[in-house]
Amino acid sequence: MDRPPVLDDPIAVRLVGPGFARDMERAQHKVARDFRAFMAVRSRFVEDQLAAAVAKGVNQYVILGAGLDTFAWRNPFSRLRVFEVDFPATQEWKRGMLEQAGLASPAGLTFVPLDFEHQTLAAGLREAGFDGGKPAFFGWLGVVPYLTLQAFRSTLADIARMPAGSGVGFDYGLSPAVLGPLRRLALQALSDRVASAGEPFKLLFTPDELEQELRQAGFARIEQLDSRQLNALYFKGRADGLKLPDPGLGMLATAWV
Repeated sequence: MDRPPVLDDPIAVRLVGPGFARDMERAQHKVARDFRAFMAVRSRFVEDQLAAAVAKGVNQYVILGAGLDTFAWRNPFSRLRVFEVDFPATQEWKRGMLEQAGLASPAGLTFVPLDFEHQTLAAGLREAGFDGGKPAFFGWLGVVPYLTLQAFRSTLADIARMPAGSGVGFDYGLSPAVLGPLRRLALQALSDRVASAGEPFKLLFTPDELEQELRQAGFARIEQLDSRQLNALYFKGRADGLKLPDPGLGMLATAWV
């Protein structure tokens, strides 16, 4: 839909298959463009952070709540091991779609079925052959708003106990407390939509609250980027005008041990 792509992903369309509804008119609606821009840029941002970690010697990448993430099929780093962590039923659904698309699992990929609410991340990864004695980078996209605070803190604590050089990149939803009237209405509409699908939002933060959570977990270096900063990094000078709405409903964060 958009050229040049913010995230170059030749696997995605193959994965979702011919049954995916390609409604081009609807895809040009402003709301659709805003969501598409955010979905693309959050993956691009986290993969850029991963590349920085790999350049410093990290060779383990854990994708938390992997969903239909395709990085393992696009992995440019020959020594990087990828661990896809997700709810067991969701992971089985994805593996079925991969089979239908004729996409074999690449070397270096390990599937880790895990329910974040009932098993610790550390235990699940250990059983899958992850080396907890070496640094790793964690991608955690599209998950945090659906977690309980306890599950969020437990996962952060597991990552913060990793060796120095480890990090995590994730997105989170902004609390209504820092949104204007129109954005609060937009958040409410989105909240109603995901709740009707059986996955209500449970966890939203102000930037200050999120900073405090990360500090308390033990992270040493923290970066948060809002829509304006992301637009400057990834959408500057586009002829098609694609960009994130400012202010947006979510932010991206990276924290390093």
